[in-house]
Amino acid sequence: MITVTKTFFPPREEYEAQIKRIWDNEWLTNRGKLVLELEEKIQAYLGVNKVIAMTNGTLPIQIALNALANEGEVITTPFSYVATVSSIVWEKCTPVFVDIHPDYLTIDETKIEEAITEKTTAILATHVYGNPCDVEAIAAIAKKHNLKVIYDAAHSFGVTYKGESMFNYGDVSTCSFHATKLFHTGEGGALFCNDEVIYDEMFSRHKFGHDGPLKFHGIGINAKISELQAAMGLTVLPYIERILADRKRVYDLYCNSLDLNKVRLLKIRPETEWNYSYFPIILPSENDLLNVESLLLEHEIVPRRYFYPSLSSLPYIDNSNDVSICDTIAPRILCLPLYYGLETENILKISNLISSAIS
Repeated sequence: MITVTKTFFPPREEYEAQIKRIWDNEWLTNRGKLVLELEEKIQAYLGVNKVIAMTNGTLPIQIALNALANEGEVITTPFSYVATVSSIVWEKCTPVFVDIHPDYLTIDETKIEEAITEKTTAILATHVYGNPCDVEAIAAIAKKHNLKVIYDAAHSFGVTYKGESMFNYGDVSTCSFHATKLFHTGEGGALFCNDEVIYDEMFSRHKFGHDGPLKFHGIGINAKISELQAAMGLTVLPYIERILADRKRVYDLYCNSLDLNKVRLLKIRPETEWNYSYFPIILPSENDLLNVESLLLEHEIVPRRYFYPSLSSLPYIDNSNDVSICDTIAPRILCLPLYYGLETENILKISNLISSAIS
């Protein structure tokens, strides 16, 4: 079976060597030596200022919203994974949807300002499939209206825009280190920021609000990553350039073998060094998508309708804003298998099956 993604497993003996360090240190959690080393190496590799490794990719969003959004209205995108919006609701804020750009699929920055009210406190935007939002326009809007900017950058590890890591934009950026991501810690994530005051607040909140062992800075939660997770990250990180290069091979082969008269590809924002995190195709109709999906499944090839449905359709969301572009794209977008080591013959097979299903 060919699945939409496949976890990269580093050599077992290298992971076991990191695990041995944990046994030697007799330290499993609470920011041990491996966690600190992982943060330092991520910081150096990405060229970012401040990073806090956490146990998953959702808690950093929730912590940022809890600290910065003040239970207000949060402008966001309907085209993202459910955690983006459920985090807003979970933190007692109100999501306000703005439609997406028809090519980049990120939030349409030209429609943000008209959605701002006196209750708006933050913008939570997603770099969709690692494709950057218009970060300059969003920063200008946020400055004008005194809003905080949080980026759900779950897919953005290794992506740069104008030479800068995507994690250097916004007041806070978050990332997922889930096993399905190109860099992973099995399960995990991180929070990135540049401002020292915000960093101190985020750091305290991710460990129960502690300010030293006996004092509390404020309210907090347990989002700490374990040494076992850090061990996986330390073992995967040395392979990241190899992983990126092979994903580019897969991406390029798809581009050369798919009939681009029948499917549309994601447009990557100019001046972006992308990480080939996903391979979404936009079909002419939902019926074409269902035909493609059905034929691929018959051949034990598992794509994913990602992101579908539009988050504006969630039963706990009250949306009255026009998100018609998202509503037309979400039913027609399908992510094809893309992972390290995907064989050339299988990429060609997938491409041929798609063509035959549409015709």
